Amino acid sequence: MYEDWQMGCCGTPFTVGDEVAWKLVAVDRPDRQGDHHGADAWVENHGGPDRPTTGRVHAIELVHQEYTAHHDPLTVEPAEPRSGGLVFRSTGRALEPVPGARTLEPVERCPKWFDEFEEEEQPPRRVPFRVRRAVGALVTLDVRDLTHVLHVPDDPDAEDDGDDGDADGEPDGAPPQPGDPR
Repeated sequence: MYEDWQMGCCGTPFTVGDEVAWKLVAVDRPDRQGDHHGADAWVENHGGPDRPTTGRVHAIELVHQEYTAHHDPLTVEPAEPRSGGLVFRSTGRALEPVPGARTLEPVERCPKWFDEFEEEEQPPRRVPFRVRRAVGALVTLDVRDLTHVLHVPDDPDAEDDGDDGDADGEPDGAPPQPGDPR
């Protein structure tokens, strides 16, 4: 997963077929469908592993999330202006993700800026209203060497039992990925 803010801050747009070198951090299995939208790893431009993982971009899908927008209840309205004064009023909003309202859009190129992909209910509208925005790109990356992917445990005090399979010791049923030793 290449999050929109990571790309906007420090990323370089890429297209299908490009060779890229990214610092990747593995996603824990329980969180794959949460914030990381099914990805096995996310790009970390602000830390992460010491060395990047190199691979070829096989596919790119923009991740769109729908939100319920509420006017920000913490916004404080300023006092009425004096005659002839200019007043700026906040139009802040709080966004709440709508569960299950995520879609993927296949594209050939990852954009630098994701703002152009935001859609909002137009006035007249009621509060709350709906907002749909692109939150990043889900990238299929063909990789030969995954040794540089940083694995962060859920609980740093937890011990790894070494069992990466199901009850009978077989792999977990997930299809092999490029570079998977299976």
